[in-house]
Amino acid sequence: MNPEIGHYALVLALGLALLQTVIPIWGAKVGDAALMRTGSSLALAFCGFVMLAFAVLTVAYVQSDFSVQNVVENSHSLKPLLYRITGVWGNHEGSMLLWVLVLAIFGAMVALFSGNLPATLRANVLGVQGSVGAAFLLFILLTSNPFLRVVPAPAEGQDLNPILQDIGLAIHPPLLYLGYVGFSVTFSFAVAALIDGRIDAAWARWVRPWALAAWAFLTVGIAMGSYWAYYELGWGGWWFWDPVENASLMPWFAGTALIHSAVVMEKRDALKVWTVLLAILAFSLSLLGTFLVRSGVLTSVHAFATDPTRGVFILAILILFIGGSLALFALRAPLLRQGGIFAPISREGALVLNNLLLTASAAAVFIGTLYPLALEAWDGSKITVGAPYFNLTVGALMLPVVFAMPFGPMLAWKRGDLAGAAQRLMTAFGLAILAGAIGLYLHGGGPALAPLGVGLSVFVIIGAIVDIAERGAVGRVPLATSWARLRGLPRASYGAALAHAGVGICLLGIVAETSWNSERIAGVKLGESFEVGGYELTLARVEPRNGPNYRDLVGVFAVRHGGVDEGTIESAKRLFTARNMPTTEAGIRTMWFSQLYVSLGEELPNGAIGVRAYWKPLVTLIWIGSVIMAFGGALSLSDRRLRVGAPRPAKKPRVIEPKMAAAE
Repeated sequence: MNPEIGHYALVLALGLALLQTVIPIWGAKVGDAALMRTGSSLALAFCGFVMLAFAVLTVAYVQSDFSVQNVVENSHSLKPLLYRITGVWGNHEGSMLLWVLVLAIFGAMVALFSGNLPATLRANVLGVQGSVGAAFLLFILLTSNPFLRVVPAPAEGQDLNPILQDIGLAIHPPLLYLGYVGFSVTFSFAVAALIDGRIDAAWARWVRPWALAAWAFLTVGIAMGSYWAYYELGWGGWWFWDPVENASLMPWFAGTALIHSAVVMEKRDALKVWTVLLAILAFSLSLLGTFLVRSGVLTSVHAFATDPTRGVFILAILILFIGGSLALFALRAPLLRQGGIFAPISREGALVLNNLLLTASAAAVFIGTLYPLALEAWDGSKITVGAPYFNLTVGALMLPVVFAMPFGPMLAWKRGDLAGAAQRLMTAFGLAILAGAIGLYLHGGGPALAPLGVGLSVFVIIGAIVDIAERGAVGRVPLATSWARLRGLPRASYGAALAHAGVGICLLGIVAETSWNSERIAGVKLGESFEVGGYELTLARVEPRNGPNYRDLVGVFAVRHGGVDEGTIESAKRLFTARNMPTTEAGIRTMWFSQLYVSLGEELPNGAIGVRAYWKPLVTLIWIGSVIMAFGGALSLSDRRLRVGAPRPAKKPRVIEPKMAAAE
């Protein structure tokens, strides 16, 4: 397929995006229904042309078309087909095209599934969505065109960055972009509502499904990125507080707050200003992450671009959309009518506390991430803000959120009974204390607060179960009645309970891994053994292996525990021949929810091989909990009340005049 077709498709898509920006919004302003209806057609056409461009680039990668500069710089004919396809977004230009593709798909979904929206709101939403697409297409065409030609075409490509040639990178970026870009819809709803000057409970119901979908995708995307870094980089950690990692965490905090705030607005017609602001901030922080990755201000395994021109262009986009939306918010927010009043001890009060702490957490990460960059730009000073700062600030802010989590669903709307909620959670309290005592007994040592963390995790998990049991009146009414009540509960209730339980499971994994992990660094020769976490590892053999575009030096370790053979673990040093770049392939063996982790190092002067090994108790719960959280969001999204959205306003019945009726 001719790459020029992809280029022309992007140019046509830009034209359609500009029309989508202007026509429906103008139609909404002048009250022209025909102009407003064009927004849907333009959004679908825009999506179609972007999909065509993405398909053309993908075909170029699959066919190893080395007349395209982007393919030359990021592919190789010997690369497996899967990684030829993932190479499409394993670089700056292709990943930006994927970014716009996801944006276009979300815009098309709004066009297709927004039949219940008021015509004016729908037109404004599609117009704002089109403006975002136009800005980023302009960025691609002017600074990051993926269809540039190379003349003459080289015989072979330079291959993809070896650490990106992994199944995790086939899944992680698309999921992350579905989260990042998904918040563009909530942003568009917020700006559209501010333009229209009408925000009510129905607006919150329309926004919540899009926020849930984006949040669920972002949760899985962050978890997948964490696990990829854990097993691919060979350093044994699952979170480094890297600035680009932080860039994905900030919109996650804001998105989590947005979901809860939208619930209050939908149920009680309250927190209007706060909900609109969160809808703006969630996408604004996503745009900030895009700037950090592509501006050249960061050096990171996650960063793509180092061209300052691109950074200035994206900075201009940030100023336009973030600055413009916040200015509109400042202009319109004072005019919004506030909703119902509620007591501090109520479900609304619990959700407000949750929102404040989540927003403060996002602010803490924002400051810790950008302060070193701002200081360096100001006077050239270089400082590092590392894990101690983030662990202390974010940890201190999130602990109250986690502790309050089981209480929120137990409190009534408007005015709640805290003592009654605590009484219903006594079972969770008791099991939490027992779990903390068991953790202390089994491990003995470790941080003093570790048993408290275990207890808090179990409290959240059991609290989620108690919430569902209370809704079904389990133990208070006959079993058949309880079962009928449980079957009648909306899926959103189960989804919320699952998401909360996922938080507890993830926290349990974090506490166990950080408190009781074991590490051993050793130089090992053939036949020699060492111990880590109660396991004996013996270097059985070292053997070379060849892959399609790499060579491996594999260390095979025999594993014994308590005198019993537990099989083997293989770890490798991998050399990708095209770039002559080595990577570490960690060996991981999972025992229930814990893992034995072995990373092969370099050969030492005495002929031994350096080995770094870890025993990581319950580490898999970190990612299992994250997936459960996302599944809870998806289950809530499947609730018919959210899929249907707010109902259409009922039409007034036609009144037949008496004279006309008599004549008939």
